[in-house]
Amino acid sequence: MNRLFALFLITAMILGIAVGLAAHEWLSEPQVASLAGGMGLITTMFLRLIKMIIAPLVFTTLVAGIAHMEGAAAIGRVGAKTIAWFVLASVVSLSLGLVMVHLFEPGVGLALPKEAGVGDLSTTLSLSDFITHLVPRSIVEAMADNEILQIVVFSAFAGTAIAGMKDEVPAVVALVEQVARIMLKITGYVMLLAPVAVFAALTVTVAQQGVGILDVYATFIGAFYLALGLLWLLLLAVAFVVRRDNAVFGAVKDPVLLAFSTASSEAAYPQLLDRLEGIGLPRRIVSFVLPLGYSFNLDGSMMYCTFAVLFIAQAYGIDLSIAQQVTLLLLLMVTSKGMAGVPRASLVVIAAALPYFHLPEAGLLLILAVDHILDMGRSATNIVGNAVACVVVNAWEGKNA
Repeated sequence: MNRLFALFLITAMILGIAVGLAAHEWLSEPQVASLAGGMGLITTMFLRLIKMIIAPLVFTTLVAGIAHMEGAAAIGRVGAKTIAWFVLASVVSLSLGLVMVHLFEPGVGLALPKEAGVGDLSTTLSLSDFITHLVPRSIVEAMADNEILQIVVFSAFAGTAIAGMKDEVPAVVALVEQVARIMLKITGYVMLLAPVAVFAALTVTVAQQGVGILDVYATFIGAFYLALGLLWLLLLAVAFVVRRDNAVFGAVKDPVLLAFSTASSEAAYPQLLDRLEGIGLPRRIVSFVLPLGYSFNLDGSMMYCTFAVLFIAQAYGIDLSIAQQVTLLLLLMVTSKGMAGVPRASLVVIAAALPYFHLPEAGLLLILAVDHILDMGRSATNIVGNAVACVVVNAWEGKNA
């Protein structure tokens, strides 16, 4: 299924580029505008479908994830060390993505038009307003307005409460998990429309911008994969220092190839579990760290979210202050947790972050056009990150055993 879907996406990309180039070459500006209007109906519907699933998807996956963290607390020392490493790895991957997108500036020069009021950061909240804004007046209002931080705050309270009384409310735990599965299914249905949306988005973008947009995409893809490469070097260097050998590289080779080819880190989970045990890591560590890592340690996906949001800001000529970029890192670190198994989870996280920073929601269509190519790299990186997490936690635990 993954390979067939990838084939549809690649075909849609090629057709979108071809039709867009033909339209740019042969159609007049009014005709291109008319084409954009027609195709815009498809892309608008796709964006609205993504916005439709943001609030319930983030709420249910975060609540379910936090509720299950009770097991980590019960295990104690290993759980604390695992979470500590996840936080450190998240900070490194998000920060590296931020530095690299500023270094290469792939979106600068596009100068895409934006609607009135979009990108106006003059109404940025003060620190006191920001802190007050974190707490929702009503969770219903927060969900209706897709106020992602307010949803996260309420989810944290709800998940913690459920974790603290899980034996008393088994029906609630089951209900949250069932609703989360329903939302995952709905998300899967929405993402089935991605090839059509990719075709429409590429057709319009190339028709309006011409062949030059392909250079922008090439820079974007190249810079992102370079950033992933640097992250791999950092992670594997940590594993080498900890183990004093290259066994981790050999262990992750096949799972990484599988994740890259299918654009799914979940597909490589059984193989990764087997390979890590094969290099001497105890099953009690691997079977504990990996499931948590698949929910809370998606290094490649987090880096991509930073990269994509700043790319969109650059494309529309919108400058984010240092404080806003730090806030962005914190927001992405929180909202990306618990999203394992969500089809195209990064698109959902990015769609949730854009309105918060007054960035055009249509910018999502820019990255949608090449998302599958980037998804392959970030899925493979998630495998490396979680393998190294197992190595680090095992070594850390060994010193205190």
